[in-house]
Amino acid sequence: MIHWIALLISFCCCCCLNGAAAEIPQLERIKRCQTRCSQGLSCRTRPDYWFAPACHDPAEGLNITSLIHNVNISTVMKCEDKQKCRLHLKIHTVVQLMDPDSVSGVSICTSSAGMMAKCHIVQFTKASRRSMSGLPVTVENDYTEVFPSQHLEVTVKTVPSYCGITWTSKYHTPECSHEDLRKNVPECITGKLSYTANPEKKELAVSVSDMLQGYDYHLRLCLRDFICSGTGAYTLIKKGQLLKTAVLQYSRPLPCLCIEGWSAFMDAPRVQVCPFRNRLDELWFGITFDPLEEALIWEPACPVAAVAGLCEKREDGVCVDLPDSSQNVSRHKITFAKVDPHPQLCMKFTVGSQSWIRCPFADGIKVWDVIVSSQHGYEELQILSRVTAKFSVGPWGTSAESPADPTTYMILVDVEKQKPVELQLRGKECNFCQQVKRVDVKYAATVVHCTKSCMSKSSSPAPPYDLTQIILPAAACLSGIIIITLVFWLLLRVYRSRKGNAAVCLSEKTGADVFDVQTQLPVSRKVLKTSETESGNNEKANLLLN
Repeated sequence: MIHWIALLISFCCCCCLNGAAAEIPQLERIKRCQTRCSQGLSCRTRPDYWFAPACHDPAEGLNITSLIHNVNISTVMKCEDKQKCRLHLKIHTVVQLMDPDSVSGVSICTSSAGMMAKCHIVQFTKASRRSMSGLPVTVENDYTEVFPSQHLEVTVKTVPSYCGITWTSKYHTPECSHEDLRKNVPECITGKLSYTANPEKKELAVSVSDMLQGYDYHLRLCLRDFICSGTGAYTLIKKGQLLKTAVLQYSRPLPCLCIEGWSAFMDAPRVQVCPFRNRLDELWFGITFDPLEEALIWEPACPVAAVAGLCEKREDGVCVDLPDSSQNVSRHKITFAKVDPHPQLCMKFTVGSQSWIRCPFADGIKVWDVIVSSQHGYEELQILSRVTAKFSVGPWGTSAESPADPTTYMILVDVEKQKPVELQLRGKECNFCQQVKRVDVKYAATVVHCTKSCMSKSSSPAPPYDLTQIILPAAACLSGIIIITLVFWLLLRVYRSRKGNAAVCLSEKTGADVFDVQTQLPVSRKVLKTSETESGNNEKANLLLN
């Protein structure tokens, strides 16, 4: 059993290998160009006439199937040395010699667009065609030189030529992608490129092998499109260098950035290797915004089949597509007109099943914003805009946990530049969501603000006092008291001063008696106090006083 399984596996492997080899067969080699005919038939090759003679009417019984059949065309390679091979067209056909005089040879012509036809006549000798009369003979010719990837038209007819008896077919020679041609035909030898990328230094170390001998070699970086346009990074590897290596600098690892190499001769074939062909994420940069036109602009750095659109990024990270904003991208600039530059507004790029999100306004200054303030247990909302704009405002839901239908009644609010507009939310229930959106643009994001839970009036604490409302009246009252006190003090001083002046005038008029009584009165009181302390006799004090 194991033996049969091993045989089956080996058979399958051989079939696979033979199939792989059959996909890219090696071309047949010839040492020299020649014409070969069937054994016993003598033939030689000569150029055909510049102007073909007129065709003859065929005799009865002569037709294309009876004279020419089993025509086979192939490409062969004639090599003088290594990397010095040429391609030739090999034509094999079978001709029926009806009689010695009906067919004396075969004419083989090849032509291509823009080139003159190349024709050869394979002439049979008269003696040999008499000996082979009535027999089919083979004719094989490989004199015609051709080039890689050439479209040819091949014509085979008898000599002399009979009207209507001509075999014609189209043939395409192998392309330079054929491995045998890439190694041996100079027109197809491009060299092989290998590279090592250094992302930190943004360098590509390139090595060249199997380059065409005897020629210098060009290397450069280019951006591939219809043509590969150079980026400025270029070097020339001399044919005498032992190490065929070079280092090329790049700025961005774009998917269309390629290493291009070719031998230093005119119209040399080129080879391209693109190290970053899978780095599609590098394309979604360079988004710009025109504030005057309110336009969002992006131009791909490389040709790419993608879809670009706008989306609104929510708090959960999901970017919801905006309606009617998708555009197909190829290689040209795309523009989104009348865009609100809000941080939640983003661009979405899609290639196949992959998507990338870029938010150009995420780190910028907000053009408008909803300002939240708290007053007496309630939140108040204001819209402040840096530009004159119009907004739609309305409830987003009855609560933060249960958003309602967004088609609820909306109101329009006009906001002037740098002039905040308050949204009247007092009297609304707590835990309430409000949506705000610009309506004077085509593409805009919707801002939803939900108020926080607040306490009812019965359980709510007294409103917080503003210190300025306490300090300023207290300071005013204190200042008034101080001023009034100063005024009373000044009035008292004036009153006392006037009273003192009146007493002086009275003493001058009454004389010395009044002065004696006034001066002795305090002495009598002193004597009274002394007597009270020494004797404690109230009556004596009264006698002394009298």
